Order: sequence, then structure tokens, then C-alpha cells
Amino acid sequence: MAHCPVRIAREALTRPVRRRGKELENAIFEATIDQLTSGGYARLTMEGVAGAARTGKAALYRRWASKDELVIDALDATLPRPYDTPDLGSADLELRQLIEVFMGAMNSPTGAAIQTLMGEIDHERAEVFKDFIGQRVIEPTKETILAILRRGADRGDVRPGAATALVADVVPAMLLYQVKICGRENTGPDFGARLLDEVLYPLIRA
Repeated sequence: MAHCPVRIAREALTRPVRRRGKELENAIFEATIDQLTSGGYARLTMEGVAGAARTGKAALYRRWASKDELVIDALDATLPRPYDTPDLGSADLELRQLIEVFMGAMNSPTGAAIQTLMGEIDHERAEVFKDFIGQRVIEPTKETILAILRRGADRGDVRPGAATALVADVVPAMLLYQVKICGRENTGPDFGARLLDEVLYPLIRA
């Protein structure tokens, strides 16, 4: 009896793939972000992630006790680090690079996953993920902005006294406000540059 080619192809695509270490972890994280973005947090399951990553459910439970832990690690692994902004000799260049990284992250699959997550989860879990976003995204971004402003003040391209926590809050606060309240459609390709030119630079120019 002839085998059905469609069924054979389907079985090949769902059959577990033998992988280990970082390769397996990356596949699991990619599947987690995809499942979170496409189906939402409530519908995300360890079984679903395992199936999408083409691995066994046991491989997930050996590493993560719950889907909360898995989601946090997946977000952490796939978000860029804002503190990788180097000293470019100009506060303008450094801030533009930082804002480009931030905007890229917010418009990436991981950014979409974060927005899905924060719009859906209940209050108890929201505290866990809010703490993660604060520690992993907001605080490092503010610290990087403060470092840029301090270097700029030393060079003379940022006014003395501009390197304060309140000023450093402006960029992440505005970005999160636009995405969370106004919607991602309002953060087009030029939004980051306008945020710097129209809001932050008038506060910090020497």
C-alpha cells in the first residue's frame, strides 16, 4: 500500500530533531517567541513550544519549571543589551545608535511578544514580568543614557547638569507610552529621530 506523501511530509516536519546545548536552547527560545506572538500568553504551553521546536517536552522541563520561567529566559536571550553602546566621541552619535537599537528591539518579534504579554497577563503575573522589563530594559537603558550624557558634558556637547535620572527617563518613558498607549503604528522609522530632536535634545544641548 502506497504511503501518503502529505502525511510523510507532515511527520517529517514534526519529528523531533536531535540537538543539544545552545542549538537546542535557541530553537526553544525562537519557538517560545513565535508561540507567544501568534497565540498569546494564555494559549502558550510547554507542549506547544516543544512541538514547534521539534523537541521533547522533557527537554523543556529539565531547564524550566514553568512557562513563566521559559518566557522570561526567552525574552532575556533575544533582547539586545542597551549597555553595548560604545563611546563614539559624540553624544549625538551615541544617542542615535542607542535609539536605533531600542526601536529595533521594540519592532522585532521579541518586542511584539512583550507587548502581547503585557496586554494579556493577569495582575499577579504582570508584576513578575514588569520587574523583568524594568531590570532588563528600562534601568539599563537609563544607565546607558546617563553615561552618554556624562561623557557629553565632559566633552562639552551636553550642557552641565543635564545628566539626571529624570532626563534619562524621557526616552524609555516616551517609547513605552507610544507603544503601550498609542500603538506600534505610531512608532514609524522616523519616530526615534524625532524623539531625540524634538524632546531630548532641547533638554540637554549645551
